[in-house]
Amino acid sequence: MSVWKRYLSLIKFSHTIFAMPFAGVGFGLGLLDRAALSTSESADPWWWKALGVLGCMVFARSAAMAFNRYLDRNIDAMNPRTALREIPAGIISPKKALQFTVINSLLFVFCAYWINPVCFYLSPVALLIVLGYSYTKRFTALCHLILGLGLSLSVTGAYLAVTGAVGLLPILFSAAVLTWVSGFDIIYAMQDESFDRSHRLHSIPAWLGGKRALRVSSVLHVITIAFLFMAGIWSDYGFWYWSGTLAFSGLLIYQHALVTAEDLSRVNLAFMTTNGVGSVVFSVFVMLEWIFSN
Repeated sequence: MSVWKRYLSLIKFSHTIFAMPFAGVGFGLGLLDRAALSTSESADPWWWKALGVLGCMVFARSAAMAFNRYLDRNIDAMNPRTALREIPAGIISPKKALQFTVINSLLFVFCAYWINPVCFYLSPVALLIVLGYSYTKRFTALCHLILGLGLSLSVTGAYLAVTGAVGLLPILFSAAVLTWVSGFDIIYAMQDESFDRSHRLHSIPAWLGGKRALRVSSVLHVITIAFLFMAGIWSDYGFWYWSGTLAFSGLLIYQHALVTAEDLSRVNLAFMTTNGVGSVVFSVFVMLEWIFSN
């Protein structure tokens, strides 16, 4: 396996598909904000800002994932499900993973500086959240919400990159991402319910049990749909947006139909496929709304 493939596997680069489309929505909202485009933030070409946002997304997520693997290396080694991950398996050393984290963190800050002063000043806060998440399962079952918060920053961050300000609509989409990610992370964590409980690690499944954890996940996803409806009503969106929202909602419902507390055999299908497809489909329909409503 090449060095690049090892590190891409370490950070699960394919999972970038979850937040990236929503970052595109945030970026597009910024471009469509005519009042914002009349400020100095619109002086740079849109593609210049887009490159900065893309860099921030990739480097922040890479730093967060590498740090998570570094910090959890001993826990992963004890868990049969994760024992073959790159660090416990000896494919990547802990030192190299930590160096990778530092490099990507610095590149993230550089990209934020490249975008605008507001993003640069807020970059340490973003890093604190996405890196700090890795500690949270050691002391709180609300760790899923911290993960959701970290990914939700992609929407408001992309909007800030274009406008240098924050608006209600990107906040609503960020809130939807927070509850959406938190909900599906609870489902994913059900695989480690017994392990987490026996090793005094915190998660909603370890705290409440599988059945109650699924109920919490369902409630969070209902709230996700509510935020998307509020965004659509606030913006007076039409056919394309509502079609995308219904498709996304349908995939969330399908996700919960795939998994039960007694049968976790389709967790990966629920986690990767439905969420990855849902994110892309929703963002495409939002962009179609922008194209055909103007």
